Amino acid sequence: NALCESEGVAHLAKLVQGDFMALPFGDATFDGVYAIEATCHAPDRAKCYSEILRVLKPGASFACYEWCLTDAYDGSDRHKKLKKDIEVGDGLPDLVHTSVCTKALVDAGFELVECRDCAEDGLLDGGEPWHTPLLPSWNPFVWPRFQFNPVMFFIMPKLLTFFELVRLVPAGTSKTQVMLQAGGVGCADGGVTGAFTPMWLMVAKKPV
Repeated sequence: NALCESEGVAHLAKLVQGDFMALPFGDATFDGVYAIEATCHAPDRAKCYSEILRVLKPGASFACYEWCLTDAYDGSDRHKKLKKDIEVGDGLPDLVHTSVCTKALVDAGFELVECRDCAEDGLLDGGEPWHTPLLPSWNPFVWPRFQFNPVMFFIMPKLLTFFELVRLVPAGTSKTQVMLQAGGVGCADGGVTGAFTPMWLMVAKKPV
């Protein structure tokens, strides 16, 4: 809020810290709500969506970008591992299929307008796949890809452990790196196999 004030936009935006399972706003407060890669962290999606429904005005829209498993997910050992890596590395309670998210939205009381995987809708054609920055590279000038090659993957945690010992970085940095590496590897393999998408778009309206 101090930054908004310094930039002269305090009258347009106000930052509020709260719990999205119990939003600190009154009923029918907002003309619209969006969530980008946020509600995937909810322990109960239907309850989270219900809170969003509550604070929306009748007829208002909610747009949501979810992390989901796709129809390509087959429960194989490889797919189970990438699912677990994403959950652990990115702090998700459970990574679910696209249909589970869509059903939770409807169960919360929303009227579904559209839902689609933006990674597969053709709008990204001609560009690199979304997961490219997470694929391993031997080029030291290509970050973050360089840290995912086998050598750097092995060295980085040990290097950070040394930095912790000499107090160049805070304690726990190495463990955090390992966790984030796992998340990156899981997301990359999810993209390669098509079993995971970070771009499941859902648009819905609150009934009038």
